Amino acid sequence: MPPPIPVELRSHDPAFAARARRRGAVLAAALGDRLLAVHHIGSTAVPGIAAKPVLDLFLVVRDLAGLDRRQVALEALGYAAWGELGLPGRRYFTLADTGGRRLEQLHAYARGSPEIDRHLAFRDHLRAHPGLARAYEREKRRCRRIHPQDSHAYGDCKAAWIARIEAAALASRRT
Repeated sequence: MPPPIPVELRSHDPAFAARARRRGAVLAAALGDRLLAVHHIGSTAVPGIAAKPVLDLFLVVRDLAGLDRRQVALEALGYAAWGELGLPGRRYFTLADTGGRRLEQLHAYARGSPEIDRHLAFRDHLRAHPGLARAYEREKRRCRRIHPQDSHAYGDCKAAWIARIEAAALASRRT
C-alpha cells in the first residue's frame, strides 16, 4: 500500500485538464491497443473546486491480464504498481516526482466493469451541479481539517458523502 501523504488542497487550476490530456497520450503510447479510454476523474476534473494537486486518471482497458502484461511499460514511465489495493477488478498505480511528492494516480478497470459508470457518473454529476460541487469542496475541507497529514483517513472521511452522491448520480443517469 502506498504510504499516506499530507492532504494539500489547492484552488482549481484550469491546466489540470490539459495535463490530463497530455498524460493520456503518454499512457496510450505505452499501453497501445490494451488501452480503450483515459478519463480525467477526481476533483481536478471538476472546475471551480479545490483539489489535491494529484491527477486522477481512470483507464478503461480491454482486460486486466493484458494490462498486467504491460505493467513494465508503466513502470518504465515511473509508475509504481499496487495491484487491486482492496478494490477487486482494479489496478492502481501512482506516480511521484523525484522528491516523493505524488503527481498522479491511475485507476484501471476492464471494459464492462460497473466501476466505470460509477466514477464517471460522480464526476459528471458534480460538473452539472455547481452547488453540489461546492458542497463537496466543503466536505473535503472539513475532512482535511480533521486529517491534514493522512490522505488515507481523509479519503475514509469523505467516503459516506461520496457514496450518497454517487447513488444519486447513478439514479439520475437511469432516468
